[in-house]
Amino acid sequence: MKAVLALGDGTILHGLGFGAEAEQVGELVFNTSMMGYQEALTDPSYGGQILLMTYPLIGNYGINPTDHESGLIHARGFVVRELSADAEHRDSGLTADSFLKEHGIPGIHGIDTRFLVRHIREKGVMPAIIAASKNDSAIDPKKLLAKLASPDSFNYSKTDFVSLASTKHVRVFGEGGKKRVAMIDYGAKMGIVRELVARGCEVHLLPCHSTAEEVKAVGPDGILLSNGPGDPAILKDAHSIIRALGGYKPMFGICLGHQLIGHAFGGDTYKLKFGHRGSNHAVLDVKSGRSFVTTQNHGFAVGKIPEGFELTQVNANDTSVEGMRNDAKGIFSVQYHPEASPGPHDTRFLFDEFVKMM
Repeated sequence: MKAVLALGDGTILHGLGFGAEAEQVGELVFNTSMMGYQEALTDPSYGGQILLMTYPLIGNYGINPTDHESGLIHARGFVVRELSADAEHRDSGLTADSFLKEHGIPGIHGIDTRFLVRHIREKGVMPAIIAASKNDSAIDPKKLLAKLASPDSFNYSKTDFVSLASTKHVRVFGEGGKKRVAMIDYGAKMGIVRELVARGCEVHLLPCHSTAEEVKAVGPDGILLSNGPGDPAILKDAHSIIRALGGYKPMFGICLGHQLIGHAFGGDTYKLKFGHRGSNHAVLDVKSGRSFVTTQNHGFAVGKIPEGFELTQVNANDTSVEGMRNDAKGIFSVQYHPEASPGPHDTRFLFDEFVKMM
């Protein structure tokens, strides 16, 4: 197949297609992880985005049946330097090509991903469109750019991707656990659920639009606000629900959950130029000075910290907010992913801290 990737600023790249014969629009972002493409593709936080991997060889260990972070591919497209035709791993069941094809997602390879990453770092993330087809003449780059230029084409910050990613009904994991966690699903990675269940928790995964009364009806010992896609500023209902639950039970926010806590209690967020996505981001603890290597996947960050909250951690590269807490209300949150999946295990102790608080 042939494929074309067109960016909102007029940049056009021609390459080889894989996955599905399809056309998709999304925000082009990059991930610096050397592994974990399966987890990234199935991470709901990539809803509405075209995912570019900086590591040059992708697909060499294939796709296995156990490392999914959700049941779907949430990325709208996949961009890699070199695609491995072979999947050399004993647990591999599918190639990356067949996995994308199965889910109707187009991919492009054989292009200069280093150029693309430098371009995004300089210009910032931007809308893009990816098209793959066996018919060369079916892809017209000028028409692709015209679609991007259309006012109705795509606006990442005005789309509620959380409603698309969230579970539609309550799901229970680790039934019979000693501690009960009400986990509001804004686009949750299953790695978070696995970490809680491993610590003896019964996890009730609730739809994102669950009211405060519905959360309380679970009878939780603690509340976890999950990761998820999109702009936290537009999720006004979530702000209200979190505010109503503040101080009710211990609360732990991860990634989008962290940002929503900021909005709920009077803080705000801003969009990063090209985000933090990868499993090698250093975070500094404000009090101890200790550093942790973390897995991250976000395009927004907390700007103003809410009154009553203290800053606990900062990003070692750009000093953006990585953690905050309010002991009076029993709330703490982090911008990164302590469950990793994939990535380092430096901060998994935060789940132990959450369990102790319950």
